[in-house]
Amino acid sequence: MATKRMNVLVYSGNGSTVESVRHCLYSLRRLLSPTYAVITVTGNAIIKEPWTASCALLVFPGGADLGYCRTLNGEGNRRISQYVDRGGLYLGLCAGGYYGSKRCEFEVGKKAMEVVGDRELAFFPGTCRGCAFSGFVYHSEEGTRAVQLQTSKAALSKGTIPDVFRSYYNGGGVFVDAPKLKHRGVEVLAIFTEELDVDAGEGSACIVYCKVGDGAAVLTSTHPEFAASNLDPTINLPGYDKVVTALKEDDQQRTDFLKACLLKLGLQVSQEQTAIPSLSRLHLSAAETADILRLIEALRAIITERDGEEFIVDDNDTFHLEKPSRWSLGSIADALPSMTDGSSKQREEEEEEKEDDQEKIIDYDKVVKRLLIHDTDQPESKDTPYFNHHAYVANLKHYESQSPGSGRTFGKELLYGEVVTSTNTLLEKNTAILRRLPTGFTATATVQVAGRGRGTNVWVSPAGSLMFSTVVRHQMSLMAQAPVVFLQYLAALAIVEGVQTYDKGYQRMPVRLKWPNDIFAADPADPSGKTFVKIGGILVNSHYSDSEYLCVVGVGLNTTNASPTTSLNALNPPAPFTLEKLLARVLTCFSALYDRFVRTGFDRYFEDLYYKHWLHTDQIVTLEAEGGIRARLQGITTDWGLLKAEELGWEDRPTGRILTLQSDSNSFDFFKGLIKRKDVLTGGAKL
Repeated sequence: MATKRMNVLVYSGNGSTVESVRHCLYSLRRLLSPTYAVITVTGNAIIKEPWTASCALLVFPGGADLGYCRTLNGEGNRRISQYVDRGGLYLGLCAGGYYGSKRCEFEVGKKAMEVVGDRELAFFPGTCRGCAFSGFVYHSEEGTRAVQLQTSKAALSKGTIPDVFRSYYNGGGVFVDAPKLKHRGVEVLAIFTEELDVDAGEGSACIVYCKVGDGAAVLTSTHPEFAASNLDPTINLPGYDKVVTALKEDDQQRTDFLKACLLKLGLQVSQEQTAIPSLSRLHLSAAETADILRLIEALRAIITERDGEEFIVDDNDTFHLEKPSRWSLGSIADALPSMTDGSSKQREEEEEEKEDDQEKIIDYDKVVKRLLIHDTDQPESKDTPYFNHHAYVANLKHYESQSPGSGRTFGKELLYGEVVTSTNTLLEKNTAILRRLPTGFTATATVQVAGRGRGTNVWVSPAGSLMFSTVVRHQMSLMAQAPVVFLQYLAALAIVEGVQTYDKGYQRMPVRLKWPNDIFAADPADPSGKTFVKIGGILVNSHYSDSEYLCVVGVGLNTTNASPTTSLNALNPPAPFTLEKLLARVLTCFSALYDRFVRTGFDRYFEDLYYKHWLHTDQIVTLEAEGGIRARLQGITTDWGLLKAEELGWEDRPTGRILTLQSDSNSFDFFKGLIKRKDVLTGGAKL
């Protein structure tokens, strides 16, 4: 049984540059979404976290590879090498190419610049020597060139492959004598067509493919991930504007070549580049008029006025409050003006730049979010075509009527956006708003562009995934009986119970819980029903303020989208799930479970319900932090939600010793039966 690898991890740490990381994220997300989640990973995470099982591709971007060595030499590189040798994939770009070679020779003889030495990964079993072209200056564009490359169509057999194209170059090397290493699993994918300033040996290999055990690596000297649209032609450097122009002319060929390299590695590449989505307007509404009026009154204290317009300026985001009469469709360019200048001239200029904005790296946190408050009725379908508010409210009231007297129903106040950054970020990172939101307030979206995850994990957030975050104000006085750590368990139970009580005939839906906070389902591709794949996860973030925990519980659940693993609708339900009805059901289950929890704590009722749905009954695992001992899982403690495991001795006989493990310091690889010690993490797995 093997988990599906869906994370593309881009190293962001000692040695990498901010711009190189941003270019990697931009290009790889456009080519690999929604099949993969392209996210950053730190050196500390590579060394300590169990990232290998879910990693489809590990990427080392441009920068300075000595920084990579300082952080990862030893244990980090051992884990990377083992990952690739066992079937993993590595992409090294410029500095990442030097780093993935057996030996690095950079600017030999230039004392201020020289870097010479062996490297531990050695995916390319030879020397990467640079700079291929002179003129490189650290932290500068001075040595930048648009170099022409000739591709090898024989080595790149999939995709549309250009004969030649120009690629961004700044300080990369050449893979010395690469053609001579064919017997070592090396294939040359592209060569320099221009004369080099260093000895390349045989050939002028610029980009190479290296077979490594059961895995592979692609190493590059140039930057095929750099898109011309993200380069500034106005930089005050002679000839730089011509470099950008040349790269822009060959941008389609560059993209095609990068696609071909990813296909060579065996990745699933999008047929069309995924467009960068524009943030949509946010719609704030409530099931009852009285609820929305109370919410508006609570927010009034943090609303400021400028030039007759109302704004909420919070810790992470700025919200422009709009009146319904002024609502009209727009794009991200409309959300970028300063809060004081709304001149028609500026609007015209922004409209002209709208198309360019769609092709550039965007800092979504700086975009002013437009918030439309519906204080008299629900948003109409023409305003929110991908989410039917009337259907949602009708289902919420229907489910609520089935369990009268269960306390406040979650989801009565709703914030919806067709395209948002992250529902968790919108709530948890804007504390002035968060402090004024009632328990049960929920944010949901059709698409997220900046989802957050636990540790190195991010749940891919394409359309078709049920994505929401709910506020829970948990009083400190409840902690002795009802510790806040159990919120992640309640949310997980609410999801499974919500799916199985969605309607008549759904009670046998094969959905299970993985400790501490993931949702798994039987893989429809396995007729035996024994293979399970992840379809969702939970992330809980909390702030302590005025004797209560302000918690944001984030959930992501594949519902109608088949990628990247499978979905609820692929499990042959009696009738397809709809997002509006499922959201209503999960929230009513969550509110009923929470209401009971604050009265009884995690009692026998919750224990029985939890074990009914979890995957780990009598599973034997290896405890890495305890010296590799074997143990049989017994359940979770009812005081603090710790995982209980009984130590096993000779022939797996119980020794009587019981160990308890925290979710925030251990990671459980269900498929390998391995529990690993981790850095401190905040409980959760999504958004």
